[in-house]
Order: sequence, then C-alpha cells, then structure tokens
Amino acid sequence: MITDTIAAISTPMGEGGISIIRVSGPDAIEGTDRIFSPKGKLTQAASHTVTYGYIRDPENGERLEEVLVTVMRAPRSFTMEDVVEIGCHGGLVSVKKVLDLLLTTGIRLAEPGEFTKRAFLNGRIDLSQAEAVIDLIRAKSDRAFKIALKQVEGVLSKRIQALRHKLVELMAHIEVNIDYPEHDVEEMTNSFIKEKCDLAIREVQDLLKSANQGKIIREGIVTAIVGRPNVGKSSLLNALAQDNRAIVTDIPGTTRDVIEEYVTINGIPLKLLDTAGIRETADLVERIGVERSRSAVGEADLILLVLNYNEELHQDESELLEQIKDRQVIVILNKTDLPQKLDLQPIYDAMPMERVVPMSVLENEGMESLEKAISHIFFSGNLETNDFTYVSNARHIHLLKRSLASLEEARQATEAYVPIDMIQIDIRNAWEDLGEIIGDSVGDSLIDQIFSQFCLGK
Repeated sequence: MITDTIAAISTPMGEGGISIIRVSGPDAIEGTDRIFSPKGKLTQAASHTVTYGYIRDPENGERLEEVLVTVMRAPRSFTMEDVVEIGCHGGLVSVKKVLDLLLTTGIRLAEPGEFTKRAFLNGRIDLSQAEAVIDLIRAKSDRAFKIALKQVEGVLSKRIQALRHKLVELMAHIEVNIDYPEHDVEEMTNSFIKEKCDLAIREVQDLLKSANQGKIIREGIVTAIVGRPNVGKSSLLNALAQDNRAIVTDIPGTTRDVIEEYVTINGIPLKLLDTAGIRETADLVERIGVERSRSAVGEADLILLVLNYNEELHQDESELLEQIKDRQVIVILNKTDLPQKLDLQPIYDAMPMERVVPMSVLENEGMESLEKAISHIFFSGNLETNDFTYVSNARHIHLLKRSLASLEEARQATEAYVPIDMIQIDIRNAWEDLGEIIGDSVGDSLIDQIFSQFCLGK
C-alpha cells in the first residue's frame, strides 16, 4: 500500500510562460495547503477545480509566488490518488523555490516515472499502456503519436487480454478433463487442442505482422546519406530537413563528421546521417570522418547512395555499390538538371529499377519519387491509415515471439499425441508471456527498469 506523497516539476526546466509542479499521494492536498494562502481553501476545494492564491513560507509568512492550484481528488486522477498541480510562473528560480518548500512539509521528491508507476500499481493502466506513455512523449511523427495514443487507450491491451482469456478457457477444459473425467464435459481430444492452438497462433502472428512497421514508426529509420565529396549529400539533408542544417560548398571534404537530423517523410520518421564524402585522402581529420562514414553505413537501416548524374562512375562508388547492394539501398542520381555523363547500366545491374531515383536537389525535383521508394521498401508501398494496433515495443515483440513458439510447440505436441497434461505446460507458458506484456506476471525489478526510462515529473 502506498502511504507517502511525492512531488516533482512536470514541465521542462528553463524559461517559459508557466511551470507545473505535480504532487500525488494521501497528503497531496493537505501538504500543499500548508504552504498555500489563504489557508484552508485547498482542503475545502471540490475535485477538478482551480484555486487562485499565493505560496508563502510558513515560518516567516514571506510570499514566494502567485499560483493557480488544481485539485484532483482520488480516484479521479491520473494516479488514482489525490493529486495537486501547482501552476507557477515559468523560470528556474520560482519553480525551484516552491518545490523546495513543498519538500519541507514531509512530501518527498518523486523518482523518474513514479507518477505513471503509481497509475499502474493502482490499477488505472496496465504495463503496456504505461510504456505507451513514453512513446507518446517521444513520438517523432503524427502517426507515431496516434499509435502511442491508441496504446495508452488500451487497444493492444484488450487484444492481449482477449487472447489470454481464450487460453485460460482452454487450460480450464484440460484441467477438468484430467481431474474429473467422470463429469460430462466436452471431450478433450488432441484435435480440439490443436484447433484452439491454431486460432491462438493466428492471433499472435497477426500482432507480430505489424511489428517491423510499428518499430520503424516508433523509433524511426536510421538513414545514412553516403557518396563521394560534392555529389550533393549535404544539400539532400538540407532539402529533407527543410533547413540549412549542413554546410554546402564547392570545396570537397567540407563535411568531416557525421551530422544527425530527424525528419518525417510521408509519415515515416527518419534519423538522417549526413556522412563525410567517402574517398582516399591524406587529410587526417577528413580520414577520421570517412571512417565514421563507413561505420554509419554498417549501422544504418537504410542507405541513400548519392551519385553525380553529371560525372562518370568512380572506382570508389563502384566498390561501395558492390558492398551495399544486398542492403536496403536507394541510389539517388543527383544533378539531373545537368547533362548526363553517368553510365546507368552498372547501377541497374546492381539495383532494382524502383530503387534508383533521379533527382535534382537544386531544382527540388524527385523528392516525391524518393518518398515513394522509401515507403515501398519498408511498408510495401502502403502505410495503413486506419489500423493503429501496431506492436512497436521491443519487449512486447520478444514476448509475443516467445508466446508464439510455445503455442507452436503445443500444436506439434498434439500431432505427436503427447499427453494433454504435458501440452498444457506450453499453453501456460504462452499465457504467462502474454501476461508479462500487460504486467499481470512481471517482477518488481522489470517494473523498476521500465519506469526508470521516464522523465522525473511523469
């Protein structure tokens, strides 16, 4: 049972219009009222009302801040506890003074993610919904935000719970068949178990089908822009980011390190890595940059190889094309506004035609074709717009795969006519793995690890 009260600053530190301090726990209202003026107002306030007043130092009566205080009484709050939110003037000094004063009343500083952890422990949300709160905060695109919001609302949880319910019913039938064979229950044959396992397997496979896309939408595609110096890599980064993020000059070797930028293309978040031009060089600093470029290529989910339409294919480019041809690659033929000197045959020999995109970054031509090529690689050209039941969390994906393996083992056991009490072990393993997704069967250490990823005031 939770008996202490916590507080933390819930808005980003720095200058701003307002800052919010969140307080949650059994002493949230009374504790805040001890430093609020006029006294007694908060303890008498109805739930979900805002009260105007001042924060005063109870020892000397000094007025420290003019505030608006929102009172939310249990269980009608995010944590299902009494919650107070103090709206202060934005700024480091004012909000810190109010928080420090709160901590003198017996209220303690919250740990990272502790408000959401309390919402989970008090039964307001399950573990998958709690994890979706992180995704909601970190969403890098509209689609990622919508998917996270649906997960917070419990779209995934409901499907997991329904599947677990079916497995519980199956296990109950098996138990009755084993322990009370004289009762008039449905005969528990291998074919019946196999049928139920097949249904469960299809359910899990359906969830996993979206896992790759969901992970991409959640985390973004690490995209390395590579090529020789002066082919237009930095210009492409600037065009995608719609900002002069990278220095663009006619001098080869301007980019000497890997520049990172997040952009959203057609609803897909990309983490762009503009790399140093890959070439042999005697310059020590540039050589380090080239090595980092090669490392970025190795780690990337997608490689945008930029070639100059106005130059012949260089030996470095031929070697690079050969090295990466089996990866997820789009070849960009840049500077199509200039006369063609590039022999396209070696490129089409190495790459499917749909992965070769003619562009003129200078003239802003070909950007739509690039977007289509990226969408085709990762979403088969089609990003569903209505289904938001994407499994995107690596922990969930791992547990679903484990559950699927157990169910497939159970199905195979029925075909081998293994005793049904032995088959039940695999079914129970699948049920427990699914329960771990929503937090029904999970240890304290994992819970602590998950909530430690949150920011302090969430």
